[in-house]
Amino acid sequence: MAVVVELTRREFEELVADALDQIPPELAGLMDNVVITVQDESPDGLLGLYEGIPLTERGDSYFGVLPDQIFIYRLGICAICETREDVVEEVLITVVHEIAHHFGIDDERLHELGWG
Repeated sequence: MAVVVELTRREFEELVADALDQIPPELAGLMDNVVITVQDESPDGLLGLYEGIPLTERGDSYFGVLPDQIFIYRLGICAICETREDVVEEVLITVVHEIAHHFGIDDERLHELGWG
């Protein structure tokens, strides 16, 4: 994978933290039992991935489970961006997209909303 924009892992993690800070507090407060992790590469070439049980699908039997996971893939994002500003924008889009899956919003609806 040819990386166009080079950012250290720490720089990239700061961009992810900045993106999370842009999530409205009323939504961030509703996030439950989810961990967000930066990894270098996706085995499937993805920019981000949500693994878990969306909030909309959790019932009375939801307890004692491991946290949902959101992965943000540094090298995949850096490979499709031409500038640092592009990386900042793509990180925000990817973080919002994966958090939306945590809230039960599917890819089709995200594309309709411009977060595809």
